[in-house]
Amino acid sequence: MTIRFLVTIGLVAALTPALAAEDPRDAPLELTLPVTTDPAMIQCRQIGAQDATSLSFLPMRRTFNDDFDQHPLASGRWVPHYAGGAAWPEARYWGGAGSDFKRKTSANGEQQIYVDPRYAGRGATPLGLDPFQVRDGVLSIVARRTPAELRDVLFDNEYISGILTTQGSFSQKYGYFEIRARIPVGTGVWPAFWMLADDGGWPPEVDVIEGRGQRPGDLVMTTHWRIPATGKIEHCGFDFAVPGADADFHNYGVLWEPDRLIYFIDRKPVSDIKVPIGFDDPMYMIVNLAMGSKFFVGVGFVDAGSPASVAFEIDRISAYQIDMNFAGASNAQ
Repeated sequence: MTIRFLVTIGLVAALTPALAAEDPRDAPLELTLPVTTDPAMIQCRQIGAQDATSLSFLPMRRTFNDDFDQHPLASGRWVPHYAGGAAWPEARYWGGAGSDFKRKTSANGEQQIYVDPRYAGRGATPLGLDPFQVRDGVLSIVARRTPAELRDVLFDNEYISGILTTQGSFSQKYGYFEIRARIPVGTGVWPAFWMLADDGGWPPEVDVIEGRGQRPGDLVMTTHWRIPATGKIEHCGFDFAVPGADADFHNYGVLWEPDRLIYFIDRKPVSDIKVPIGFDDPMYMIVNLAMGSKFFVGVGFVDAGSPASVAFEIDRISAYQIDMNFAGASNAQ
């Protein structure tokens, strides 16, 4: 079951009252979000204009925030690769044959490899490649074409790029997870902010925001889960049109409650879904800039027209937990 619609968020914003008092540019220590009170069905549901009787206000307290005032690898909050199981030798993350396994998702047809200054590719000596740039409190994850002289040592990938995950340093069950970012465009460009279960299983997966690089301003919010009886993977979500998303910073977030997931753009609810089965463990955050996809429509494979260099600009990433002192939060235990 896949349900997808394209909704112009400018229209939704115009019809929806400005209910979040906080400046969306900030990550305050305490945040109150407008949330829908009518239960969502398992199918994805677009949320349009809401009157006061169908909304409540949920207070939360901040549990994680990175304003990227320093290099992301300096804080110990982030690691620049997918994490492995307990049997995965630490050294294999940093170089040698097979070390690309945790530095791309080959099943997606991705054409980049995620690097960092310590990574040595096929060799044993760090290559010093850094896809992370910080300037004026903005992190740029930069993807660029692989230098010809490094193609072999970097497993013949078309691009080098970056990924950051909080597995092992921060995960949370329930709460609100948000990124403030500009979404890059171009053939093969695939930026994402998403979450996976801390136990290492898949699914569940929550794609808070993904960009379709060939479709400027077309952004996707999706939930993935597995049907236990059949093992079949299900997903459903929405496409939203956010004009100028590549030029302007916007907030993209998801609120995970025990009974549903509510997706937000600029702290206004735009879709929700009843929480599927399997959402039992805390989840950690991932932000990355992939290049090329054989499945994700609107990204495409990189070609001669793909940008030589492209940046996913991130102002901050934050997380909040539901305030359990709030009288209406009794169902969020």
